[in-house]
Amino acid sequence: MKIENVNTLGELKTSGYKSIGIKDELRNNLREKIKSGQPVFEGVHGFENTVIPELERAILSRHNINLLGLRGQAKTRLARKMIELLDEYIPFVTGSEINDDPLNPISRFAKDLIDEKGEDTPISWLHRSERFFEKLATPDVTVADLIGDVDPIKAANLKLSYADDRVIHFGMIPRANRCIFVINELPDLQARIQVALFNILQEGDIQIRGFKLRMPLDMQFIFTANPEDYTNRGSIVTPLKDRIGSQILTHYPESVAIARTITEQEAKLDQTQSDVVYVPSLAKDILEQISFEARESEYIDNKSGVSARMSITAFENLISTAERRALKAGNDKTVLRLSDFIGIIPAITGKVELVYEGEQEGAAAVAQNLIGSAIKTLFSEYFPKIEKLEKPNEKTPYSDLIEWFFAESGFELLDEASDAEYQTILDEVTPLDVLLKKHQPQLDKKDQYFMKEFILWALVEYKKLSKDRFAQGHQFKDMYGSYISKL
Repeated sequence: MKIENVNTLGELKTSGYKSIGIKDELRNNLREKIKSGQPVFEGVHGFENTVIPELERAILSRHNINLLGLRGQAKTRLARKMIELLDEYIPFVTGSEINDDPLNPISRFAKDLIDEKGEDTPISWLHRSERFFEKLATPDVTVADLIGDVDPIKAANLKLSYADDRVIHFGMIPRANRCIFVINELPDLQARIQVALFNILQEGDIQIRGFKLRMPLDMQFIFTANPEDYTNRGSIVTPLKDRIGSQILTHYPESVAIARTITEQEAKLDQTQSDVVYVPSLAKDILEQISFEARESEYIDNKSGVSARMSITAFENLISTAERRALKAGNDKTVLRLSDFIGIIPAITGKVELVYEGEQEGAAAVAQNLIGSAIKTLFSEYFPKIEKLEKPNEKTPYSDLIEWFFAESGFELLDEASDAEYQTILDEVTPLDVLLKKHQPQLDKKDQYFMKEFILWALVEYKKLSKDRFAQGHQFKDMYGSYISKL
């Protein structure tokens, strides 16, 4: 059916078009996608065996859905992806405020127009991209906002009595008839507003200022909620929960690989940044591991969650730190350094909720602690494990490196050193080359300097070396020598 040839009710009937409810529309299109093996929620990663099957079952069951999960778990993205399961176009009565189905009108306006014009009733076509409505639940949302109210100006202009239902101004929900309607952060909605949704979800009718309008709205409701909100700001009233067909629990990525895929997909980087800054694979793993460490940290309130947005904004900050350094040094291209991670601290401190102990430590100190923990966790995947307890005078893979620092008194790595200066300093630490040749012989040449710095930072975390931060960079020293200097 070509929509450009269908402009009236009569033409619509002749075309053989059959109207179906939005839940059946979603269901039918989902069935076709599953049968043909097409991906249903493309661009959503890590939910393939958990959330997405549950969501598909809910759609097949024609349920309204509540997505329950901590911040940054792609709840709203999942809801927006459901647009792709709608038909490309649907017809509606031209001029209707609530997208009346021409074959099944429910508003006074559409019924009167069809009675007046019959088969010549004009119809328009609504694209699926316009069939998504979203409302963030805030304490100031009113019943009038969502459902509607009597409009005195309309009554005056049309010279109508308040007893006439044509004086009603419809709210967001009736205007979203035949659409997907999302209410984000449902617990923030006041209980009396939640009560106003009961009949819409169960019976399909709406009540406005004493008008009981039998309007069987055709809608797919999706709610999102954070379980922590149940105690912080409010709750979902029990009768409303009872009317929501499926409650689906979301979660954070379960592996660093999945988290990397999400970050690389979502980070807003332009081609210039990608051309200027080369990012070693290990650097991306460390960045993601920071979020995993944060979710387990004793300093961070894990009930409020650590959003996937933290890794995304941290990655953007990380690239920008290296880009800025390259620009100041006059380098056209550069390789990311581990010392560039100091630039992601603002992205971390703005995204985590600290418990009392974390507040005592300070947000910046907690962020640095997370970076160190991530390095320590990943180190054993690349190099021999460093034991906490070692026998006196026992030779370890790192003995020569530690002795080098004892003999040479360490060095300083400046944040804004040029690539040539940075490489020269690390090349002087000859035991690093020995470690790389023995334990990472296949390492790409571009990644070598990042890996050298990685070894140094890891030895600091294992308390084999000392690292001090000063205004312009980091100073690496022998652990024992740093104790003597403090005496």
